[in-house]
Amino acid sequence: MNTTTHSARPVLLGGTLIVLGAIGFSGKSILIKLAYADSVQVDAITLMTLRMAFALPFFLAAAFWRGDAEKAAHGRGDWMVLLLLGIMGYYLASLLDFKGLEHISAGLERLILFLYPTFVVLLTALLYRRPIGRTQRLALVLSYVGIGLVYGTQPMGVSPNASLGALLVLGSAVVFAIYMTASGHYIPRFGSRRFTAYSMSVACAVTIVHFLLVKPVSGLAVSSHVLALGLALALFSTVLPAFLMTAGIRRIGADHAAIVGSIGPVSTLMLAWLVLGEALTTPQILGAVLVVCGVLLVSLAGIKAGD
Repeated sequence: MNTTTHSARPVLLGGTLIVLGAIGFSGKSILIKLAYADSVQVDAITLMTLRMAFALPFFLAAAFWRGDAEKAAHGRGDWMVLLLLGIMGYYLASLLDFKGLEHISAGLERLILFLYPTFVVLLTALLYRRPIGRTQRLALVLSYVGIGLVYGTQPMGVSPNASLGALLVLGSAVVFAIYMTASGHYIPRFGSRRFTAYSMSVACAVTIVHFLLVKPVSGLAVSSHVLALGLALALFSTVLPAFLMTAGIRRIGADHAAIVGSIGPVSTLMLAWLVLGEALTTPQILGAVLVVCGVLLVSLAGIKAGD
């Protein structure tokens, strides 16, 4: 009994960490929409810069912390790939996501982003010539039908550029899927904590440089409300979720974490309904269920393949 209880504790703790991390990440779109609603002068790159400027000290501290054993020496190629992955995974994907949220609802944004595991399946099949199994094909159909159902029932009158917003967020999901596909080889080389800290630090730096190239520093003089939202974005929807997810994955594995993390889009839909007053119709709920089921099937197929 003691052995069973002892072995169950890391699983329970890991699952709890993944749930908290997923909810933190899901709150990102809610905070972004609140900031956009506060002032028309707040655009994607300004809000991204506030988020990254607040987050950078935490990631730098994690990058230079020597709490675990040193990894093997890295060549120039390793560092170049990490630089590229940091730019793609957390700068470019975030920029497309923030821009897309200027035009679509938080609930639709989260569901589109949540498709990235299906894109990983497609990329893996394309790059490594792996056949897509029957379960994975069913998962793809369910996911894309679900997105079509949610998108098709969105009130388009709210934004005339809803299609553009959906395409931008779709681009974000594709870029992040490329990042996830490529990063699997390099995370073990650097260690999960250092890889997260290094890649996020790169993204923070590139975001700040982007802002300085297109806007004056005075552009960061936003209202205290937007400033508070930027800080909340950095702490509760960037720094804490990133390390909570890493700690959870270390305890239960990436495949199981993907399943537990399915709570993310569901919590976004509920938060968007409660906080932003976004519509939550029966077709949208059905579409969301199809998307979540599709991603769950992809994750379960991945676990069975690894057995």
